[in-house]
Amino acid sequence: MRNPSRALGTVIAVLLLGLTTACAGSEPAIEPRPDDRTVTHAMGEARVPAEPKRVVVLDTGELDAVLALGMEPVGMVLPDAAPSLPDYLGERVRDVPIVGTIGSPNLEKIATLEPDLILSSKVRDGERYDMLSELAPTVFSETVGKTWKENLRLNAEALGREQQAHEILDRYQRKARALGELVGDPAQTRVSAVRFTADADRLRLYDRGSFLGTILDDAGFARPANQHGEETFAEVSRENIGEADGDLLFHGAYGETGAQQQDRITGSQQWQTLDAVRSGNAHEVPDDLWYLGLGPIAADRVLDDMRTTLEAN
Repeated sequence: MRNPSRALGTVIAVLLLGLTTACAGSEPAIEPRPDDRTVTHAMGEARVPAEPKRVVVLDTGELDAVLALGMEPVGMVLPDAAPSLPDYLGERVRDVPIVGTIGSPNLEKIATLEPDLILSSKVRDGERYDMLSELAPTVFSETVGKTWKENLRLNAEALGREQQAHEILDRYQRKARALGELVGDPAQTRVSAVRFTADADRLRLYDRGSFLGTILDDAGFARPANQHGEETFAEVSRENIGEADGDLLFHGAYGETGAQQQDRITGSQQWQTLDAVRSGNAHEVPDDLWYLGLGPIAADRVLDDMRTTLEAN
């Protein structure tokens, strides 16, 4: 039987410790076990259990990866502007306890779950690493999105499931190549990736340096000249909406406000002048999958969605 009082006492102690160690880079106070393994990650080294059983994930990519590797986490977070369960993961996450939002996890809730491993990234939770490490061994990737394959391998190492990760990525690469072959020479097809957010005057063009960008690269598709950057996305004003054009155009919306902006802009005369729209090659896609998935299950599903679109054309 887990003791809520003990868990609460743990998190209070962690919060007090954080006041004195936030800048000190202290070593985790988790008692090591003989069969623990050492995992090198973005914040240094972590001693993790031989077979973790109670894993808390603090981003959508880690959630996706852990499920792909055959485990169900005991705690997860939600995106802040779209605080609902990822539709594409369906029933698999319906009963997983929520421990906050991305970049703002609730330490007290995490403590009550008594995890034996916490997975996140430096870009999301770097400032909380010391406090999280006091709750359980904690493994961080450097960043998210374009590094999703490396992150999967790191998460698999932390879980002791490296072979599963190798098999997942091998299947994915073969599937991506097959998708490109569907159009003959994918390098002759420019695919544009657009996302609407709460910003009423700007839209995002997702570059090669994004999660979606890596999938398009792996399939061999060309990108518009303004989507070749190594950053996640670039923003363009509504007045320059023509920069979003491509032979194929996929667009999604982040949160309810983003969906409202999408409706407003895609219903405008400016949008209707895009070549992709006029030729029937502009397609709305689920944001939680294409832009927030950040893991192997999402990548596989994006390939399925693209195949369905290409075969329909």
